[in-house]
Amino acid sequence: MTRSLNRSLMNKTMVKKTWQNKKINTCLLTTMIAVYALPSLAEEVTKPAVPTTLMEAIMLGKPMTNFRLRYENVDQEGKSEQANAWTMRSLIGWQTKPLNNFSIAAQLINVAQFNHDFYDGTNTTFGGATPADKKNYPLVVDPDYTGVNQLFLEWSGLPDTKVRVGRQSVKLDNVRFIGNVEYRQIMQVFDGIAVENKSIKDVEIYAAHFEGLRRITSEFFSNGHVDIAHATWKYSPTENLTGYGYFQDMPRNGFTYPTTGAAFTNNSSQTFGLRADGSHKIAADWKMLYTAEYAKQDNYRGGDHRIDAHYWRLGAGAGYGDWSARVDREVLSSNNGLYGFQTPLATGHLFQGLGDSFLTTPKDGIEDTFITLNGKVLDVQLSAEYHWLDADRNFTATGSAPNSNHYGKELDLVAGYSYDKNWSGKLEYFSFKEDDLYGTSTPSVRKRDTDKFMATMMYTF
Repeated sequence: MTRSLNRSLMNKTMVKKTWQNKKINTCLLTTMIAVYALPSLAEEVTKPAVPTTLMEAIMLGKPMTNFRLRYENVDQEGKSEQANAWTMRSLIGWQTKPLNNFSIAAQLINVAQFNHDFYDGTNTTFGGATPADKKNYPLVVDPDYTGVNQLFLEWSGLPDTKVRVGRQSVKLDNVRFIGNVEYRQIMQVFDGIAVENKSIKDVEIYAAHFEGLRRITSEFFSNGHVDIAHATWKYSPTENLTGYGYFQDMPRNGFTYPTTGAAFTNNSSQTFGLRADGSHKIAADWKMLYTAEYAKQDNYRGGDHRIDAHYWRLGAGAGYGDWSARVDREVLSSNNGLYGFQTPLATGHLFQGLGDSFLTTPKDGIEDTFITLNGKVLDVQLSAEYHWLDADRNFTATGSAPNSNHYGKELDLVAGYSYDKNWSGKLEYFSFKEDDLYGTSTPSVRKRDTDKFMATMMYTF
């Protein structure tokens, strides 16, 4: 009798645990079916060189599937608890081979949280208050989410031209202005139409009109639109010159910009820029690295008149074999303390240090001087950066420096390894140390000491 009762209790416990993990298990089961079904069917069908039916177009297509398991630890000054986030992102998709110049791509996304010892920012993102049980945790913006990551129709009926309509991932140049933020578990994706043309030798032209975008918080914006004009001339296989214009007619676009005076009601802006970037071979194993870029940002279609700032970056270095070193200086200027140059559609994680202290530019601007070292040891890719982060305009601080321009310093260390074409892993450590106290009249904008450690494992089909 006792054994039967114990077995009954154990069964109930197992059912409860299974039900709690239903979403994760369902995602994984769906993944396995999606991943293995199409390749298996493809082997049973004789593959023609060019598809003549929809089924052949599907069988000759390519997967858009990968799984990314991540652990992220964040220790931040002012928070009594450390964030310890275990999350997994599943991307499940397929793109058909072109049939009559048309191709279809569909990709689903699921982000699952395995624990809750962190704050994912969901409540404040959508206008609510931080939950009481999360106030002492640092932010890790990887909320639970299931939805459509990409869904587009691609047409290639004109020579050297592709037209893509629907939800899509976009990365331009070094993603300083337009990126998909694939570093976070939920990617940034755009809804609209994009055209890519390569009919002129060594020239790539990209133009797009997007009516909406989904951010890394899972929040969707459709109030306004984004237009992109972008052209790149490859004057050597490893060097290029790019001109661009980005027109963001999105009054709020998900960011509250730091400013002096009344808050912005319209963040719409236009940005024009020119970028030269590349590596130039100077000997058998030696190459010179360089970057020079300038951009001007102004208000656009009713945007606040304080939107008036510029951007520039200069950098140079050298590479030998698998190793390289360089020094760069990047400035996002301040409009006399009224507004700082913004890049709201960028993959901001890659700039001003990898620790994400400056995803939104402070109203006093940023001057970032940094050194970068990249190399390879026993097939392990290594990268190290050190940043000196200052304001473009002096700010009022407390302590020993009432007027200062020193935000802080950051060290970033990354080691990545690809076991084969499918398996890869990465270890990352970011440490930001605050200098003088910025924004002490509004402590929430301070850039506090933060240490982050991340371990990531990915399987790609």
